[in-house]
Amino acid sequence: MVLAAGLGTRMRPLTDDRPKALVEVGGRALIDHVLDRLSDAGVERAVVNVHWFADRLEAHLAARGRGPQIEISDERAELLETGGGLKKAHPLLGDEPVFVVNIDSVWTGGETADWAAELIRLWDPTKMDACLLLAKREGSIGFEGDGDFFLGDDGKLTFRGEAPSAPFAYMGVHITRPDYADGGPDGPFSLSPLWRASAAAGRLYGCVLDGDWMHVGDPQARDEAEIRLAGG
Repeated sequence: MVLAAGLGTRMRPLTDDRPKALVEVGGRALIDHVLDRLSDAGVERAVVNVHWFADRLEAHLAARGRGPQIEISDERAELLETGGGLKKAHPLLGDEPVFVVNIDSVWTGGETADWAAELIRLWDPTKMDACLLLAKREGSIGFEGDGDFFLGDDGKLTFRGEAPSAPFAYMGVHITRPDYADGGPDGPFSLSPLWRASAAAGRLYGCVLDGDWMHVGDPQARDEAEIRLAGG
C-alpha cells in the first residue's frame, strides 16, 4: 500500500496545484520513485490512496507504462491518515502481509531489492505486529529530529521516550498484517498509537536500511534530494 492521500502542506508551494505524490525529484514524480522500488522488489499489485488532487493522481497512475497493477482506495470524502487509510484499504489488500510505504521517501544504495528481502526475511506474524525499515539518523536528508527508535539485538524496537536522542528514524516503509488497523476508530487516525502499543507488548520489530534515505517533506529537502541523486 502506498500512502499518497496527504495534503502535502509542508511541501507548498509545490503542492498548490498537485498532490505531493506528483512533486518531481530528479525529474520523476515521488509516486514513480516508490512504485518503481516496489516493482523491482517483485510487487505485482499496489493499492494507492488518494485525496488531494485525486483526479490528477489517478490520471498519472493510469498512464504509467510499467510496474504494479494499481488499485485506488478513494479518500476524496475524508482524509483518513495512516491508520484510517490502512483500515479502509483492507478489503482491497486481501489477507496476506503487505508493504506499507509513505509517498515522501526516496532511498538509494545497496542491491535494488535488499530492503524488501530483509523485511520479508525478518517478518514473523506469530511474534510481530509490524516490522519497520529504519534509517540511521546521521546523513539522512530531510530529517531534523532526534530519532525515533532504539533497535535491540533481537530486532525489537523501543521508542526514544525521554531519551535526548535515538540512533534510528522510521524511513517510511514497513511490513504488517492488512488487518492491523482494523480495531482503530472510525474516521482518521494514525498508526503511531498502534505501534506504541505493539512496542510495549514486544511485538514491534525493525531493521536498518543499507543505503541513503531522503525524506522529501518540504521544498528544501526536495532540492537536497535532487543534489544527492545527481551524485552531489
